[in-house]
Amino acid sequence: MLKIQNVKCLAFTLAISTTVLFSCKQEASKKEEVKEDTTNADLKEALTLYASFDNGVDADFALGDARMYTVPNRRARDSAQIGLHKPDISRQAGKGKYGYGLQFTERSRGNIYYPSEKNIAYSADNWSGAISFWLSLDPETDLEPGYCDPIQITDVSYNDAAIWVDFTKDNPRDFRLGVIGDREIWNPNPDGPDNENSIFHERLTGVKNPPFDTGKWTHILINFSGLNTGNGQASLYMDGEHKGTRTNIDTPFTWDLALSNIYLGLGYIGLMDDLSIYNRSLTDKEIATLYGLENGVQTILE
Repeated sequence: MLKIQNVKCLAFTLAISTTVLFSCKQEASKKEEVKEDTTNADLKEALTLYASFDNGVDADFALGDARMYTVPNRRARDSAQIGLHKPDISRQAGKGKYGYGLQFTERSRGNIYYPSEKNIAYSADNWSGAISFWLSLDPETDLEPGYCDPIQITDVSYNDAAIWVDFTKDNPRDFRLGVIGDREIWNPNPDGPDNENSIFHERLTGVKNPPFDTGKWTHILINFSGLNTGNGQASLYMDGEHKGTRTNIDTPFTWDLALSNIYLGLGYIGLMDDLSIYNRSLTDKEIATLYGLENGVQTILE
């Protein structure tokens, strides 16, 4: 009788142990399933500049100079004024993707910019980053004749160590990403305008019939990595979708960082909102997150 009781006790103990062990495994599995999503925190950590335009034209967040500047032309650096001083560009309440937006109403002389230093994580050895913003326009009816660059980042010009997106000069307009290295390397013996040069066109990727329209906002994301390593790449995303990539970028990007600027709206007519820049290339999940943020990049700063 005693032996039977001992066997029953042992069986009961084993049953309890098995149940507890199974319960612990289930709990651990649940914890793995509900692992915290750190995407917003990761984006915040990588952020170097953010301009919502809701509280003025200066950046809401910047590792460098947060102020916007206006200059009559690129060579007149000594004439730069702090703030927005172009009558054809204005902040408009309720016209942004989120709250206020920048409205560009005509093509005119002069430029607005944020300084690149510290706001762009430039590296002469291994340069990576990402640039995000929103545009709203109908390119065929809003833009005046000629090329136009909603954003252009360089210390010299579009054809010399520059990153930009543009609309081509004629309707129907293509939308292109340019990641152009040192001009003295890729075009040491220029023959005619660079933007009509076949060697120049080899350095572009773009979209025909891009998805822009009046009253519609389109998200633009420029992603790049490994520049100045001899094997860089750069990609264009629109509304969270990959549209094209340039690989094997071996031309160097040599900057005088103090002269480099983040120019906005060169020849552009339309709306712009929620500009943000990052110190590394972003993952597909992070790009999709930026596209889907209900209240813009301000969300990740809260």
